[in-house]
Amino acid sequence: MPDYIYLLENRLSADQRNALRQLREAAREAGMILFLTGDAVRDLTSGHAVRDLEVAVHGNALKLKKPIEKLGGAIWGESEASRSLYLCFPGTVRVDVVSTHRVDYTKIDKPVTHAASIQEDLRRRDFTVNAMAISLNEGSFGLLMDPLNGAADIEARTLRLVSNYGFLEEPSLLIRSTRYIARLGWELDPKTRTRYENAKEEGVIDRLSAEARSRELEQIGHEDEGLKVLRALEDEGWMKVLFPAWTAAKADEEKLKALHDLAVELLMQGVHPDMSAAQMQLLTAKLAAKELAALKKLMLRPGFVEEWNSLDTMAAKFAKVLLSKENSRASAGFKLFTSYDPEAVLWLGLTSKDKAVQERFNQFLKVWPEARQRTPHPLMQELRITPELATYKEIVQAIFLELIDGKLTTPEEMRAFLEPHSPPAPPPQVTVKRPRAKRGEAKVKERAYDDDEEPEDALDEDEDLDDLGGDEDEIDLGLNLPKVDVDLEPEAGEDLEAEPAENDLESDDDEPEPGAAKRGAKSAAGGKESKKAAAPKEASAKINAPEMKAKAVPAAVSAKPASPPVNKTAKLPVSRKEDKMAKAGSASAPGVKPPQLQSADLTPGVKPPQLEAADLTPGVKPPQPAADLTPGVKPPQVQAAVLAPAVKAPAAAKPKAPAAKPAKAAAKKAKPAPKAAKKAAKKAKPAKAAAKKAKPAAKAAKKVAKKAAKKAKPAKTAKKAKAAAKKKKKR
Repeated sequence: MPDYIYLLENRLSADQRNALRQLREAAREAGMILFLTGDAVRDLTSGHAVRDLEVAVHGNALKLKKPIEKLGGAIWGESEASRSLYLCFPGTVRVDVVSTHRVDYTKIDKPVTHAASIQEDLRRRDFTVNAMAISLNEGSFGLLMDPLNGAADIEARTLRLVSNYGFLEEPSLLIRSTRYIARLGWELDPKTRTRYENAKEEGVIDRLSAEARSRELEQIGHEDEGLKVLRALEDEGWMKVLFPAWTAAKADEEKLKALHDLAVELLMQGVHPDMSAAQMQLLTAKLAAKELAALKKLMLRPGFVEEWNSLDTMAAKFAKVLLSKENSRASAGFKLFTSYDPEAVLWLGLTSKDKAVQERFNQFLKVWPEARQRTPHPLMQELRITPELATYKEIVQAIFLELIDGKLTTPEEMRAFLEPHSPPAPPPQVTVKRPRAKRGEAKVKERAYDDDEEPEDALDEDEDLDDLGGDEDEIDLGLNLPKVDVDLEPEAGEDLEAEPAENDLESDDDEPEPGAAKRGAKSAAGGKESKKAAAPKEASAKINAPEMKAKAVPAAVSAKPASPPVNKTAKLPVSRKEDKMAKAGSASAPGVKPPQLQSADLTPGVKPPQLEAADLTPGVKPPQPAADLTPGVKPPQVQAAVLAPAVKAPAAAKPKAPAAKPAKAAAKKAKPAPKAAKKAAKKAKPAKAAAKKAKPAAKAAKKVAKKAAKKAKPAKTAKKAKAAAKKKKKR
């Protein structure tokens, strides 16, 4: 549904809007409400040009006669029977003001009119497309009333009778329907077409009233294409009833075509003439004088006949003014063309044979419009004279008038003319700077987050790693834990990176050797190096269940332990979490073989820690020492640092070596980490069920690795181990 407020403000001409404004003011003074009805609402909805306006008022429309005359409206005619006024406002705007009413057809020949509401008035009209109204009142301006769904018929381009007896009660509807079909190109709906043919055959047109006859005769001249409508009425036989002497042969067809072409050119230059009087003059050009006089007496509006008769007089007056000295300048002549009576301009341009007049018309229609192309739009843009400016149209018109007078020939003259109209420059834009967040707070939050646990994004990166496969050794502890295969056998020529460990008995007086200090620093920085690249000296274990990734905690730390070779099926640590756990690989998870220590890692005279019987699983051999251990010295045995919560860790024999204490202390402080195990379970593909049961083991290994790394003092331990080796050689 269109917005009728927008249509009223944009589809109507300025003169039509002014006429409605004056009518609203007159109705307000008289205490009446009014509505726009009839052809105007139909043309607004369908998109056709609005020619005539019809306004319906509640009450007697004749009471508005004096207020309208005070406001500048001319009374062209009135009807006492229908209580209607026929007005003409400046700009030749024709307006019919009618009183809302209903008609009683008890007697076909003598209809009775009664005052009624707007709803009843719409239901007594001719076709549904005309039975629509738009409110012009303050509280409901622009509200559409359509009780008979005329908008649907407009969309379907169909003419449908409001009443089934419309043609019988009002024979003029036969003529009106023919006129609408010729003008709009619409068709009658099937039922209306049947009733039309029946009424035509029965000769209903013979009962046509005198008022209806006058209305239909005058309406021919108000049509945009009067000759086309005249021929359509003649073909249907309706002209024999209206005025038999008037036919299409009595019209001047050649001048009618020239009239329409000239009207279009004037419209393009801002002149809006009403062609009705000029067209009626040409449609009746070949009628005899007596016939023409009789036809003029039948017209509904006497004011229209007066305008028709005064065409030649108005044209002569305009020619005299146009050729005067005060209007000899181009700008003055242009203003005269756009401000004078448009009907006089139209008729003079069509009928004048004076060469001076024709030259002025040629300048107005052909020459002067070319000057608009020289309007300095870039310069106007530079001076901030844009269409958003309130006086933009006036400035453009002033430039145009200067150009047609031969002025503003140089850019300097144009700039001098435009600068007074240039608006001031806008103030500079204020930029509000937002304060930055303190970097120290962001770093503290990041460190706290890293110390608590790894971010989820880092854990999700591990999902991209796939298990490469390999041989697996199954160790059943009754815990239903996932299988783990770790190859930590060292090879000759390879060194294990020293892992940090706690030493509670080291002496503060001992000073580390330079070489041992370097190796210790290198060991402490192993976590950072593993993030950059997986070096050949680093060892990684192949874990069958990816969610475990548990590493063993060393029982003793050497000065520079040898690194075990990387198994063919092992995965290199790629995430920060896995790298830290790989570095702190001393806390053995269940089913993982502990690393074997070299002879240099053992202190002479001190027995390594022994595993208790409870630590061994039946059928599984205990770990064997490496081939490079010193003869006569037993390798240290590593406890299972991490067990499931359901199985208690067996108490290991108290080691005499001070370096074994960190592993035992770390094992006691191990706590389950359900969150780490939960995220690890998401990455488990082959053993999801086993991953759910191994949650505590992964968390315990992680915490042990962190604490062992913080408390490591590899340099002093390496010195003590070296001193013990020297004593052994002396013995």
